[in-house]
Amino acid sequence: MYIYYILIFVVGLMVGSFLNVCIYRIPLKQSIVFPASHCFNCNHELNGLDLIPVFSFIFLKGKCRYCGDKISIQYPLVELANALLFLFAFIYFGFNLLTVFYAVFSSLLLVISVIDYKKGIIPNYLIIFGLILGVIYITFTVIITHSYDIAKNGLLGAFLGAIIIIIIIVISRGGMGAGDYKLMGVIGLFLGYKKIILVLFLAVVLAGIFATILLISKSKERKSAIPFGPFLAIAALSVLYYGDLIINWYLLYIF
Repeated sequence: MYIYYILIFVVGLMVGSFLNVCIYRIPLKQSIVFPASHCFNCNHELNGLDLIPVFSFIFLKGKCRYCGDKISIQYPLVELANALLFLFAFIYFGFNLLTVFYAVFSSLLLVISVIDYKKGIIPNYLIIFGLILGVIYITFTVIITHSYDIAKNGLLGAFLGAIIIIIIIVISRGGMGAGDYKLMGVIGLFLGYKKIILVLFLAVVLAGIFATILLISKSKERKSAIPFGPFLAIAALSVLYYGDLIINWYLLYIF
C-alpha cells in the first residue's frame, strides 16, 4: 500500500512543478506550454536536472545554476503542498474517480490562492477551468449513481455561493472582488449548498485572524486590502474533508 502513497506523492510533486508555471504565466497571459521552462533572469532554458521538484531547489541551494539568481522559495513550497493535497485526497477517497476530481480541484485552489495572494486577482481562465471541471464531475457522478441529487446540490451550491458574495460586494461597496463570487460558485459546484455557508464562515474567521495578526505586527494598515481567495480555498478544503465533523462539533458544543 505504501508504494501507492509514494507514487501519488511523486505525481503530486510533478504536477506541483507545472502549477508553478501556471502561477507565473497565467497572470501575464502567457502560454503555459511554450516556451520551455527557463530562468526568468538570464532566460537560459532549464534542463532535466534543474526541474526535479524540490530536490533541484535543494541541490542548487535556491539559486539558478547559470546566472546565480535567487530562486523563490515558492517553487518547492507549491510542489510540496500539491503533493500533500494529492496524497490527502488519495487517503480520504481511495483509488477511484473522486480522487482524481478532488486532486485536480485542490490543485486549482492552490494556484488561485498563490496568484490571488501575490497579484490580488483571480484570473477568469482558472474560473472557467473550475466550472468545466465541476460540470464534468457532476456529470460523471450522475452517470455512476443514476441520481440527480448531486447535480441539484452542486448547481444550487454554485448559485448560493455566488449570490452571497455578490450581496456582500453590494453592501460593502466593493469590500470583496468579483473573482471571489466566481470562486465561490466553483466551490459550490463541488461542495453543494449545504456546506457552502460553512465555507464562507470559516473563510471569514480565518481572514479575520490573519488580518488581526497583520495589524498587531503592523505589517498592514487597517484599511489595507487582503486577498480573500486564499481563505476561501483553505476553508473549502477544510470543509471538503472535515465539514461533517465541524458541523457536528458545532451542534454539540456551541449550538
